[in-house]
Amino acid sequence: MVSPLNPLLEEALPEKDETAGIQKPLRLLKHVPEDPVPLIELANHSIVSTRQFTAEQVVQLARLAAKHEAVPQQARRPLVGKILISAFYEPSTRTRLSFESAWHRLGGDIMSITDPATTGIAKGESYADVGEMLNNYGDLVVLRETNDKAIYQMMESLRIPIVNAGNGIEEHPTQALADMYTLFKWRPALMDKDIEKTKKARIGIIGVPANMRTVRSLLYMLALFHNSFEEVVIFCNEKQVFAEHQLENLTEMGLNIRISIDLNADLPSLDVIYINSIAWIGDDYKEYGQEYSLSKKSPIKKGAIVMHPLARGKELSTDLDNTPHNWYFAQARGAVFVRMALLTCLVQHNW
Repeated sequence: MVSPLNPLLEEALPEKDETAGIQKPLRLLKHVPEDPVPLIELANHSIVSTRQFTAEQVVQLARLAAKHEAVPQQARRPLVGKILISAFYEPSTRTRLSFESAWHRLGGDIMSITDPATTGIAKGESYADVGEMLNNYGDLVVLRETNDKAIYQMMESLRIPIVNAGNGIEEHPTQALADMYTLFKWRPALMDKDIEKTKKARIGIIGVPANMRTVRSLLYMLALFHNSFEEVVIFCNEKQVFAEHQLENLTEMGLNIRISIDLNADLPSLDVIYINSIAWIGDDYKEYGQEYSLSKKSPIKKGAIVMHPLARGKELSTDLDNTPHNWYFAQARGAVFVRMALLTCLVQHNW
């Protein structure tokens, strides 16, 4: 059964064609029944990869996120007395602050590391030894590292859950969850197993799956819902678009992928455009796809939405900010509620 919502709340706030407010999360809530069973399976588990999730878990996490967003007055504070170790060894604004905001909203306390130079790692301490110590200090670790192997090395000794907040070029699973939550709020039918053909979407991704962790993780998440997407078009002019076996794995999962170098030719037929240009390589970042950009002059389809994991550069013009195409701010805002949903499931047994 769908959890009852206050009818006066819905009547007082009429539907508006905008991404802010409670209308769209309310619509998601009403679209899918509540089923806690898939989420119970996440308790005490570390989250390293998008490939750990089932479609049912993603749907129910999105539903729980929508509940946090639409009816915050019903939210409990299940993490009172719990401590988050927020370890960000790579620069971050949205990811770090949204994780910490989510944990605070759930009632927990935080210890934050924002500079590896202040830790034993700067003196050559192993990640396994760091993990052994962290067992004594908190209830969950969120780690971002440019070293893509660091999270696996830390897990060798960790006995508390750890969440991957971005490991090198490899993955960023909670960003992909936030991306899917955005898509589901935009069009709840994308969650349906037997989706109507008219509700399916065509999505264009401007980026390099071989080197961009946000794109990597999003593609694997889209593959869980491959029936909902007629086509995924990758816009990329690099010699190496995919990592080894990446394209084969995605097509085996059922995702229909095409590569294109002509953005404007395809834009008029796309329902969703996901754009990114920055990837962390080693200890610095690299910009890709500088020949691709979006602005009000771009031939974007009426009703299409634009998504971006942010931070943006010249590839995404600010003149799109005040248009109905702008869903990238909603994408960033919704990440707090998705992470609230996930953290509750990982740490709280009787959520």
